[in-house]
Amino acid sequence: MNLYVISGVAGMTGNELARRLTASGDRVIGFDNFFASSVRTIEDVLSNTNFVFYEYDLNNEAQMESLKQEIFKHKKSCEKLIYINCAAVVHTEHFYYVNRTFETNVIGMKKFLEQAIEVEANVYINCSTSEVYSMNSWNSDGGVSESDYITMANAEHSQRTSYATGKLLTEFFMKDAVAEHKIKGCSIRFANVYSKNELYPKHIIPHIINELRNKGCVELLENSKVNKRTFLHNEDSCAAVIALAETDSALDGSVYNVATDEEISIIDLVKLCGEKLGITDPEIMFEGYRESDPERRVLSTQKIRTRTNWIPKITLSQGIEMCVKELEH
Repeated sequence: MNLYVISGVAGMTGNELARRLTASGDRVIGFDNFFASSVRTIEDVLSNTNFVFYEYDLNNEAQMESLKQEIFKHKKSCEKLIYINCAAVVHTEHFYYVNRTFETNVIGMKKFLEQAIEVEANVYINCSTSEVYSMNSWNSDGGVSESDYITMANAEHSQRTSYATGKLLTEFFMKDAVAEHKIKGCSIRFANVYSKNELYPKHIIPHIINELRNKGCVELLENSKVNKRTFLHNEDSCAAVIALAETDSALDGSVYNVATDEEISIIDLVKLCGEKLGITDPEIMFEGYRESDPERRVLSTQKIRTRTNWIPKITLSQGIEMCVKELEH
């Protein structure tokens, strides 16, 4: 039995990790401050004897000290100790405010990594983001790869890049810790992750579904007239984390893109959501504009597919249907 310590456990990837790992017989200690999530996403695993949950904040020193003592108490009874940092301020509305993302995404990640090293964890998985590709988010050779040079918007352009810069810095923390032989681990640049358990309609898919269900139409930014994206179901993002954590040779401090090849325009995404809701040709209204928002984001996943057995399994059509069915319950 392994022991997993998961920050942001009520978030999209975190809650599915808790569900899957406890079901397989592993022990999970998870915590979340519910900044962008709810206990509802993990209520089905709260009664599982392999799951312990704390309403803790990553930057609360007293709470993190208490967590550390809990880890020491259970560590000896487990084969491996694996830290997974899923905590992140990920809603786009916060990207343009530096302090809203910096404390959790940068300082919190670094402290959590330092704790993992102190308790002599075997593995640390750092959940990063494809936002780091910024304005260079796609190419015609199968998508951007982890080794491609990054072309970011700058401070004169948009404060949005502060989010990407912070996440990129965590990847350097990860690489440095591995290079100094303090721990094994890697970083993951996720595409747009979505989940049937996402309660707040702040990401694009739940926003579209909620607007169509409640109003029969949807309001989008002007950017949506041209934007295209790929979307990753949280069951697939969870599977990628596990695949990397279990592949010793992949834990070399490097970065892995995790995404699908299924690119779709935002306009067609609205139509697909409408189709699942029984709405033909849904009305779309456009208002507002977002600075430094790349028109496309396509990631090459050759690296993770080569080094592990991971492949995405849930199509966008299947995933949207899962989201709609969950709302009907």
